[in-house]
Amino acid sequence: MPNNNDNKPSTPRRRFNIWWLLIIFFGVIILMISIVTIKHLIDSGRTLESKDILFYQKVLVRANASDTDNIYIKSITHDPYTNTISTILSAPTNVWNELNGKTLGSIIDVREFAFMTNASSQTISSMKLLDFKDTYPNIFTDGLSGTVAGTLNVVGVPTVSLWDKIKSVITTLIPIMISILILYAIFAAYSRTGMMGEGGMLSKKSLAQRVYTDKKFKDIAGNEEVKEEVWELVDYLKNPKKYSGAGARIPKGILLGGPPGTGKTLIAKATAGEANVPFFFISASNFVEMFVGLGAKRVRDMFEEARQNAPAIIFIDELDAVGRSRGAGIGGGNDEREQTLNQLLVEMDGIKENSGILIMAATNRTDVLDPALLRPGRFDRIINVSLPDIKEREEILKLHAKGKRIDPNVKFNLIARRTPGFSGAQLENVINEATLLSVRENTKLITLAQIDEAIDRVMAGPAKKSRTISEKENIAVAYHEAGHAVVGIKIAGGNKVQKITIIPRGQAGGYNLMLPEEEKYNRSKVELMAMITSFMGGRVAEAIIYGKDNVSTGASDDIAKATRIARKMVTEWGMSNLGPIKYEEDTDTPFLGRDYMKNASFSSQTAQEIDIEVRKIILAAELKAHKIITENQDLLELIKDALIINETITAEEIDYIAKYKKLPERISKDKTELKKEIPKVDFETLFNEVAGQKVVSEDKYKDDLKKQEKELEEKSKSKTTKKSDDNKGNSSTN
Repeated sequence: MPNNNDNKPSTPRRRFNIWWLLIIFFGVIILMISIVTIKHLIDSGRTLESKDILFYQKVLVRANASDTDNIYIKSITHDPYTNTISTILSAPTNVWNELNGKTLGSIIDVREFAFMTNASSQTISSMKLLDFKDTYPNIFTDGLSGTVAGTLNVVGVPTVSLWDKIKSVITTLIPIMISILILYAIFAAYSRTGMMGEGGMLSKKSLAQRVYTDKKFKDIAGNEEVKEEVWELVDYLKNPKKYSGAGARIPKGILLGGPPGTGKTLIAKATAGEANVPFFFISASNFVEMFVGLGAKRVRDMFEEARQNAPAIIFIDELDAVGRSRGAGIGGGNDEREQTLNQLLVEMDGIKENSGILIMAATNRTDVLDPALLRPGRFDRIINVSLPDIKEREEILKLHAKGKRIDPNVKFNLIARRTPGFSGAQLENVINEATLLSVRENTKLITLAQIDEAIDRVMAGPAKKSRTISEKENIAVAYHEAGHAVVGIKIAGGNKVQKITIIPRGQAGGYNLMLPEEEKYNRSKVELMAMITSFMGGRVAEAIIYGKDNVSTGASDDIAKATRIARKMVTEWGMSNLGPIKYEEDTDTPFLGRDYMKNASFSSQTAQEIDIEVRKIILAAELKAHKIITENQDLLELIKDALIINETITAEEIDYIAKYKKLPERISKDKTELKKEIPKVDFETLFNEVAGQKVVSEDKYKDDLKKQEKELEEKSKSKTTKKSDDNKGNSSTN
């Protein structure tokens, strides 16, 4: 599509230069100095006529001659700073001329005549020039009015020089100029990206960045269906006649949703690399501002720029920042974000035509987006970018392993099987962590052990080998992890144990990697009960060995996972005696604006029944785990011994122990060596042996478990009886 604005002459934006500011400043300084100088010269132009001491004495004599004439001294000012006496004589002009030895003038012209006499303080004192009381008593008396009209000022005021006045002006203006320069620097810095700069409040420039990338779809492993959907749009932009001939129109928008790290932004980059059209990228957070209306303005500017470059693609990342449902805010609904969303809706499908513009967006929370944003005409296609399956994980691992020295013994299909639920970003991190470990250990190739350690790092964090753990706590952790392993081995449909370690990782004192035998998207009640039983295996093992009151806090994560599954079985999946009724929504991804102050859809009595059903499921799992572990206590002891000796055991070693009921040869040799190194008493305590024979621990949890089962049955029966009585009462009333 041609650009109609290509031929318009571009008008360069004038920028305010700092040199103009400096010129104005120095101009103001020069002007102020000129004004001060002129004023000073005018004031100094009033300089008094200089006369000697004799003339001064002559004036005193003449003013004192009569107390009835109009000749008198108006003021005498002594300035000790300049050693001068300033005198103002009020007399007719002819008298002044007479004193100066000039021609007599008109007698009626009375004026004030000023003159200055230089005299030091010593001269004034010796000649009594200011002593008028006895010598010249009438000099200040106006004879016509008969009043004393003159004054004597014996303390002078120092005068300010021209240089002092100029310095005063400069010192006043310089701080003002510095403040102006600081404000200008702040304004200029903000202008580049702020109110006046590109994309700022007063700028017409959009914040959307035009992206140029060499990323292609071939550089993305997995997500074949997603790539196929997006490639169709790229092909449309390249060959529009191919589709217009069939009467097809380009979809106006594509929304990529899914968990974090699945490659949504990566697909957008590949789209930019494949399409030969302008690709504009912007984050939805760029629309969110404290100034009302600024976000809506940025939306308009972005679409205006895209229209000028059509056909074009706009990619908005993290759309939920502005696309959340309207009216879901706590408080006023007419906030800045909603105004921005309204403008986005109008621009995507409003009165103004958007032909040639494709909008792509990505978000992790499609469930919170406004329904008006998701309708056809705005986002015609909503594509779910899900976590990769086992085949896709293998492809992703191979893609990121290119260019790296991998040991030939590494089988990526086995690594893919070990990483269910991993996103593409996590798989990339696994390969990178393994590469870093290879460099740290100075190995020429990336080994399977390093990749295995990298997987553990990504899942649970680095191993804390330096943490000091007592021998008693170490044995308890070994029993806990061995309990998980025994239940996982013996229960059908449970998670298979792949690796066990008692080395602390992250917040966990031990680590048990349990994976499903096959990847499934749906699970039955039997399989879910098996998973809960596997989670409870560690706590039950501790209770059997140490008793209920000595169970540690190490099972907190296991309990949380088991409770979450059990509650969903009751409230969401209908796998309890309460029937197939959905009592609660999925709370894994809450939305405050939607879920805040939401009323429960069931009564308090039903809530109590839900709690009872959840307890039943957890207790049933505990009973099952207890039965499995007590029946296989010899296996529990062997796995515990292997963990104490080796700290970490793999699936192969676990399978060997389960099959042959003995330790593998390598671990058995280590046990024999350990027996030689430590005292016999310590060895027998560590491995729970007497004279080389295993001592089966007494079951310290059996009675407590039966007691819990009995209490729950009685509570459930009383609840059922009460409900039956209530129903009978209602029937009789009717």
